[in-house]
Amino acid sequence: MPATPTANGRKMSGGGETEPPPPRLATLPARAKLERMIQVARGHKKALVLTHDNPDPDSLASAVALAQLLRERADVAEARVAYSGLIGRAENIALVKVLRLPVVPIAQVDLDEYDLLGLVDTQPPTGNHAVPPRLRHEVDIIIDHHPLRDESLQAPFADVGGDYGSTSTMLVEYLRAARLEPSTEVATALFYGLKADTRDLGRETTQTDIDTYLWLFPRADKQLLGQIEHPELPARYFQMYHTAYERAKVYGDTAIVTDLEEVYSPDMVAEVAERLMFLEGMKWSLAYATFRNQLFLSLRVKDRRMNAGRLIREICGDYGGSAGGHGSMAGARIPLSGRANQRKAIKRELVRRFLESFGVADERPVALLSAPSP
Repeated sequence: MPATPTANGRKMSGGGETEPPPPRLATLPARAKLERMIQVARGHKKALVLTHDNPDPDSLASAVALAQLLRERADVAEARVAYSGLIGRAENIALVKVLRLPVVPIAQVDLDEYDLLGLVDTQPPTGNHAVPPRLRHEVDIIIDHHPLRDESLQAPFADVGGDYGSTSTMLVEYLRAARLEPSTEVATALFYGLKADTRDLGRETTQTDIDTYLWLFPRADKQLLGQIEHPELPARYFQMYHTAYERAKVYGDTAIVTDLEEVYSPDMVAEVAERLMFLEGMKWSLAYATFRNQLFLSLRVKDRRMNAGRLIREICGDYGGSAGGHGSMAGARIPLSGRANQRKAIKRELVRRFLESFGVADERPVALLSAPSP
């Protein structure tokens, strides 16, 4: 991807630098942010928008909406959306299939063919995306509702953090500022992305999310939404939950941990962690599993004194891979190598460190399926 001039002069054909990146965009009105993004994008011919690995509905919807903005307001001739990893969860597969979202696996694109690179619902320093290290300083546009990673501010346009429960909310602000009416399919995707990330406006929701929900509601196709939210499920889905419950252990009546062993899709780890938080009295849930020689962990927190994203980075940061999240939910991916006993030792050590952070390391675990009912 060749270096090109940008609005703030970060990239130059000769490889030099002029002024530093602009100040944080999160504090600016939507119209001002839109104008700055258009300024950065205009003049480019081919844009590639990337989601995070194993994308969820929020990431997929945001990417499709950004691609539409670039085509219709920044005059970019082509804007394509690609993802790395798998779309494995049944609802996510249905989202793409039912709405016919134009997203493709990263293996089908050549990064060097694009002169504009966007990243949504993630940031270059996290590593949970398809941007190779050689291009992480070449990302032009970053839009993400997760906490700011300082390195992201090196991009010509980085709208990161702010008062949002989902990245879909942020993209709707851009669409409205651009007076651009999304198609029924894109509106339905954004609506579901917002619902999924905020758990139907019940988690880390702001007034902006509520306003966005109400704006999207009449534009979303409820029949298509029903097909997405209630898809048919494969037998292995129920087998996975059998394993999750069978291996789940409760610590001190406040924390629950389960090892899913090997999963058919890494995004199932987050679904299980989410589900386990419905157990009465739980303040913490941790689910983990292996997939293609990697360990995936998902953390959920109800204790307002703790930040799930910060905690998972502190615990998993020494093991390589990637980790991140925000107040009540976070995830990590760690590469695994060596013999089976070495892998088991890594899992034991990680669980021990989480239990210490939960304050239940000295509690004797009780198997979920044998725990007494209250």
